[in-house]
Amino acid sequence: MNLNIFDQKAPKKPTNLSINSDLLMLAKKSGINLSRALEHRLAELLLEERRRKWKEDNREAIEQYNSHVATGVFSDGLRSF
Repeated sequence: MNLNIFDQKAPKKPTNLSINSDLLMLAKKSGINLSRALEHRLAELLLEERRRKWKEDNREAIEQYNSHVATGVFSDGLRSF
């Protein structure tokens, strides 16, 4: 999955957030880089949202296309498979 949807060279910005203390302890014990993990997951969520929005914005065109090809397409009679 391509997660290059943001400028990865942009400067880091410190922020405060709260997470479950047990989850934090387990992540630290496992050597998980919290900043990297959060950036990766945020990029995934943003990509999912972009896809959802694109599908929503193009729903009508997708439905029209699907309706059109459901009855067959030009190459149906030309295929040998």
